[in-house]
Amino acid sequence: MAKQYCTHFRHFDLFKPQSLSHRPQHFPSFPPNFAKNYSKTNLVAPKRLCVSSSLQGFRYMEESKDVKRRDSLVPSKAYEAHQVQPIQIHIEFTEEAREVAAQKLKIGVYFATWWALNVIFNIYNKKVLNAFPFPWLTSTLSLAAGSLMMFVSWATKIAQPPKTDVNFWKALLPVAVAHTIGHVAATVSMSKVAVSFTHIIKSGEPAFSVLVSRFLLGESFSTPVYLSLLPIIGGCALAAVTELNFNLTGFMGAMISNLAFVFRNIFSKRGMKGKSSSVGGMNYYACLSMMSLVILTPFAIAVEGPQLWAAGWDTAVAQIGPNFIWWVVTQSVFYHLYNQVSYMSLNEISPLTFSIGNTMKRISVIVASIIIFQTPLQPINALGAVIAIFGTFLYSQAKK
Repeated sequence: MAKQYCTHFRHFDLFKPQSLSHRPQHFPSFPPNFAKNYSKTNLVAPKRLCVSSSLQGFRYMEESKDVKRRDSLVPSKAYEAHQVQPIQIHIEFTEEAREVAAQKLKIGVYFATWWALNVIFNIYNKKVLNAFPFPWLTSTLSLAAGSLMMFVSWATKIAQPPKTDVNFWKALLPVAVAHTIGHVAATVSMSKVAVSFTHIIKSGEPAFSVLVSRFLLGESFSTPVYLSLLPIIGGCALAAVTELNFNLTGFMGAMISNLAFVFRNIFSKRGMKGKSSSVGGMNYYACLSMMSLVILTPFAIAVEGPQLWAAGWDTAVAQIGPNFIWWVVTQSVFYHLYNQVSYMSLNEISPLTFSIGNTMKRISVIVASIIIFQTPLQPINALGAVIAIFGTFLYSQAKK
């Protein structure tokens, strides 16, 4: 068995008198006449050396009075440090460990993609609404882009078309109605107030979920769940009353969006239970977008109308230039992509993990929008946002 020592040899280090208690415990001893027989030049190494010898050739010094020195040297070989043979270590993981690691990596990629897509959508959505204040048409274009993308994916066999029946679409109808209302209300909110403020108010969605489930559905919750609502409601209220550019329409739009998405989740759990097993993730959201598009289009035409759209479009293109068209395309495409990835993530993780991820998503959107749009923010307003988001995190933990 061989043992190696790597060091910089210096003559005065080797023969400097030391007390026994300060000597290295695992360094070979040298005979008394060693310094006389070997000159300093023989001990100076231009490079770091590794000294190798068998264990039998070394005698280790022990803290004992009976320590005796050898009368002769032990032959050793010195190698330059970069020539030392590496020790090969083979680590094998079980199949189960590989699967767990792969699943964690997959979830991490889903979350990172979801957050990035959501941030991009919110930034470009706000840019479009600032230049083209028509939230009903903007919402319609978002759904239309997603529907078109999925039609192309199915036609080209990039994605497998879902197998649906009449019962599936009947069950999907109330979900699509709630989704449409929530989508339009959120877009109306962002057309009136800052992106950060809309998402601060939307972080209060768990409070709506508990209240609706308790008083309309008769469900009961634990005390920690009810207590977690206090910072959510208090934080949202504090952020609202201290918002510099407060707008009632924008505030109500975010509140209506919260309520609508709560009903969407309830309808989805109840109506689609046992009927959507063959339609999940990407295809489920595609079907939801298509039905929402059919519902929203006539209302968008009635509320805003083609004449207003044409005049507003010309004004936006004249002010922004051709880039405005790319803004519209970007916000429409990324709206579908971030929702699609979120539904795909929900298939891979638990509702609790998804809820925590959704909370972190809002934080990323709020911070990014404040930086990009240079939104003025008072300290008390920021405190309200932190309290509300922290309450959302407590709610997700209490729901375990």
